[in-house]
Amino acid sequence: MTTQYTKTAKGLHWLMAVLIFGLLALGTYMQGLPLSPTKLQLYSWHKWAGVTAFVLVLFRLAWRVTHVPPALPASMPMPMQFVAHVGHLALYGLMLAIPISGWLMSSAKGFQTVWFGVLPIPDLLEKNKELGDLLQTVHMSLNLLFAATIIGHVGAALKHHFIDKDDILTRMLPLQSKEI
Repeated sequence: MTTQYTKTAKGLHWLMAVLIFGLLALGTYMQGLPLSPTKLQLYSWHKWAGVTAFVLVLFRLAWRVTHVPPALPASMPMPMQFVAHVGHLALYGLMLAIPISGWLMSSAKGFQTVWFGVLPIPDLLEKNKELGDLLQTVHMSLNLLFAATIIGHVGAALKHHFIDKDDILTRMLPLQSKEI
């Protein structure tokens, strides 16, 4: 069994990491802005990036299902392996749920997403202010949970590297691959 992730898995991981960090930062920043053309442009960029992240996570899941990842170290206790699996399921679940919640929120608020200003994404719901406000709360809450889960994910990787001194972190680093 391999001890490294494939180059494709690593590329998707780091591309998604940069995209998600940008989405979280932009989403946080634009919330406090007064209504203006700049704020509307930032919302458009946020939605474009969110649709892109959703497409990438679908591809990433397809890759993950068809390519077996490296096994966790045999020295890792079973409860810790369980937590690692639950953490990864949470990350994937949130990477799916957050863009869907944003899409639903945009639909309910009456703001259609037009991907990169070219491809209209159909609204999933009729305009409904109360539902839009509720979905905004859901979207923001999911993002807070996602941020906490990411902190746990990064913290666990650093713990494995600096305390446990195993290869959990290094096998996902971009320039460590011996495979395609």
